[in-house]
Order: sequence, then structure tokens, then C-alpha cells
Amino acid sequence: MALAEAICHSLISPHNKYQLNIMREKGFGLNKTQDQKKKKLESAQPVVQEVPDISAHRVLVANRGEIAMRIMRACKKLGVGFTAIYTPEDEASGHVALARSLGEGKNIFRVSSYHDANELMSVADEAGCTAVHPGYGFFAEDFRFARRVKKRDRSMIFIGPSWKIIRELGDKINTKRLARSLGVPTVPGSDRPIYDEMEAEHIAKSVFEFQEGQGIERPLVLVKASAGGGGMGIEEVYDPDQFRSVYRRIRNYALRQFKDEGVLIEQRITDFNHLEVQIVSDRSGLNPVHFGTRNCSIQSTGLQKRIEVAPGFAPETLEYTFDANRVLTNIVEYSLTMAKKVGYDNVGTWEWIVTRKGEPFLMEVNTRIQVENGVSACIARVRGHEGVDLVAEQIRIGLGEPLGYTQAEIATEGVGLEYRLIAEDPDNNFTPWVGRIEHFSWKAEPWLNVLTQIPLDKPYEIPTEFDPNLALAIIWGKDIDEAKARGLSFLDSLQLDGVNGSGEPLKSNVGFLKSNTPRILKF
Repeated sequence: MALAEAICHSLISPHNKYQLNIMREKGFGLNKTQDQKKKKLESAQPVVQEVPDISAHRVLVANRGEIAMRIMRACKKLGVGFTAIYTPEDEASGHVALARSLGEGKNIFRVSSYHDANELMSVADEAGCTAVHPGYGFFAEDFRFARRVKKRDRSMIFIGPSWKIIRELGDKINTKRLARSLGVPTVPGSDRPIYDEMEAEHIAKSVFEFQEGQGIERPLVLVKASAGGGGMGIEEVYDPDQFRSVYRRIRNYALRQFKDEGVLIEQRITDFNHLEVQIVSDRSGLNPVHFGTRNCSIQSTGLQKRIEVAPGFAPETLEYTFDANRVLTNIVEYSLTMAKKVGYDNVGTWEWIVTRKGEPFLMEVNTRIQVENGVSACIARVRGHEGVDLVAEQIRIGLGEPLGYTQAEIATEGVGLEYRLIAEDPDNNFTPWVGRIEHFSWKAEPWLNVLTQIPLDKPYEIPTEFDPNLALAIIWGKDIDEAKARGLSFLDSLQLDGVNGSGEPLKSNVGFLKSNTPRILKF
């Protein structure tokens, strides 16, 4: 039984109203005698709190491709209506066909752009949507968009964290400052823009010394414009004696380009594993839980994830130079500490760097559903039930339902592995491949779930306007060895053929995934 369905069975009343049996801890406005009597009465009789029926909602699926399909299927599972969108370039996408087959009423609209907030609001109004699910990318971490959804005249629900939380945690400097105030380790360096040269030199010196203590043979610091972005205004410094001149150069550049001479000084960590912690919390913000850890260390040369694994390490099978169980426990506890502090109220991911010495440093918080949420879901069990769907959970709690379970009722079983299948050339710096998919198929297995927007019954022209992501393949195994063996079996069974405009055959990252599978979770 799917998780959402299992929770519904345990909480739903005959009138289709969700109820919570909760014990009131306090009586307000009562004298002592009345308070004591009330506590005795309430200790014997649970109070029923009604929660609105979510089936009255309609969700605007403000995204495309496989994540749009996951959102639609989750809505269908929950009995919630949805409206999907597509651009002319996406006419042949599987998410359009799925919307037409699953939806009812005004369930599919053509738009000129997924980036046009005005157009999305118009579609939502025309379709009568009461909520917006941004998926990932596009508007998913845009607090201004989330605020607009909430505060417009015809208010809707933003299915994600509250806009104030997105604003607070979306600012990397603010996130680092918050983390440090709670004793959560962060990448050494400044947690605010530095305008004073002497202070900048002091921070740089401490970062160099820290790296020397780590045994790094050639320490370096990053000096970057705090107001910059997209790689602009960043330099690496290997020689402490050169720091002052680089700092002045970046400060002057920042002032010219961004009208703000603030500079950040950070350590550049090069030998690390990239881990994540999956957090889920309802709108109360009081009871966040975690769905374990993930390891996303196998990436392209541009540091784009290609293989994700859950849990983050496998100390039962593999050897590490540090206490891997302790590291996993620590990053989970640190992430929950921050989630509780800010009153986190939806799904989110805390991203971590773990050094070869087993030292974790918080990188950032992603205030959205992640591409790789399915790899955590496939090993999760709630009250012993398989079939956890974190997208459905996000929608359910986003629309106001209580979480309905505690951390003690969440367990994990086995190892999950996710491959990102992409039309790209790993031998040419992962350059995207453009062309037509002629054939795409694989051998179905009970331990395999493939998520794709690529039609399987006809050729498909990859839109050049978007990244050439083809599919996500999620594999489950009882342990890391079985998961890797099954992963390779899937890749061997895969039939993926295509041709570009020049008649050249498809280039994909399948070979890259195969060659990197043996080193999964090794450090």
C-alpha cells in the first residue's frame, strides 16, 4: 500500500475529514482549580481537531518533464485535481500526454514560457487552481514568486516552504551565519561580505592555516565578489603573500560591476564527498523528520550530479578512514537542528561536504523537492509500509494535512541507486547532444523504476531549449553490492538509439555511468 494511502486509512473519517487525536497540554484563561479539572477531563477524553479535506484543491503543476509527471501522479493518488502546462517545444513531451490521460476539466494549458510568472498566474485563475507546485528549477526557490502566490488578491498555496523560509535559507551567507550560531559546522571562511582589508587578511590566514592542519599540500582560498554570480568576480589564491593584491582587485571589480565592494573569503575544498539529508515537516514547523541521507559525489566535470545513492555511506560493507556512522548521525542531527530553529514547513534538503578525515561542513539548504528524492523514498518505510512517495508527501503536507507519523515510525531498508540518463558527451566535457531519440527501452524488473518524459512508442526530438535529460533510473538492492549489480544489469539491458541532424549517432552518458558504478560510496 502506498504511504499516502496508508496514512489516509489510518486518519480519515467517514465524512472524509482528517482528524487528529491530540492531548491538550494547557488550559488558558483558567484558575488553578479549573485548570486541574480540565486536565483530568482531557486526560480521559482526546480532543478531535479537524483538518480541511485536500480533495477540494486543484494544483497548478508549474514545471515540465518527469517532475511534472511525478506531481500529476501524486495528485491523482491523493485525489487532488491538477492543471499542467507546456510550451510549444514540449508538445511531444510525455508530461503533456499524461496530463491529457489523467486529468479532468481544465487540466492542460499551452504557455509561451515556464519562466513567465504572469502567464502562470493567468492559467491558475482560468483553471481555478488553489495551489501551485513549482517542482524543481524555474520558480522552486524564488521567494518572491512564492510570496506572490500567497499574497495576491486570489491567494493560493505555494507547495514548498513558506516564502519567508525560502528567503532566509536561500541566502547562502545568512544560512552560514544561522548554522554557525547553532554550532553547525560550515566551510571555513567569512559568513558575511568583508569590506575591511585587515579583517579579510585575518580570515584568509585562518583558512590557510586550517587547510595546512588538514594535511592539504597546496592550500588555497577563494576570493569572490559577494554580490556576484555565475562565476563572475572569483579568483583562487594559493600564495598568502598574494592575497592582498587579489583582494583589492576583486573588491574594485565588485564595486565597478555590482556597485558593492563586499568580498567573501572561503576555503576551496577539493577532496570530498557530497552528502545530503532529506528533511520533511508539516505546516506547523514543529516536528521535522528526516528520510535519511544520500551521496551525490559522482558528478560531471561541471559538478553536476550523475549518480545518487541512499544512504550516504555503507560502513557495513565498505571501509572508511573515519567513523561513517557517526558522520551520518551528525549531519542528520545538525540538519534537524536548523529545521527546527527556522520552523521549516515542507520538504527540503541540507547539502554537506564531508572531507577525507570525516569532517562535515554544511554547504547550503535547497528549499525544494530534489531531483533525487526518489532514491531516498525507495529505501524508506513508514510504519512498515513500502511505496513512500515524497512528492505526494510534499503535496499532502503543503495543502495543510499533518505529517501523521513520527521519526520513530520511519525506517530504511536496503540501498537505493539513481542514474541520471542524459544525452551528452562525457568525453567532450559533457557537452549536450542534440538530436532525435529513435528507440528507448529497457528490461522491466520489480526492483527498477524508470522516470522519463520520453515517449516509448515513437521518435522524440530533444528540445534544444532545455537540458537533454532523458530519464531517471531508480534501483533498489538489499545492500550496496546488489544495488550495483542490478544497476549494471539495467544499463546493459538499456536500448537507447538516436541520430542528430548530421546523421551522427546518439551520444549519452551510459558508458560514464557504467564505468563509475564500481566506485559508488567509496571514498
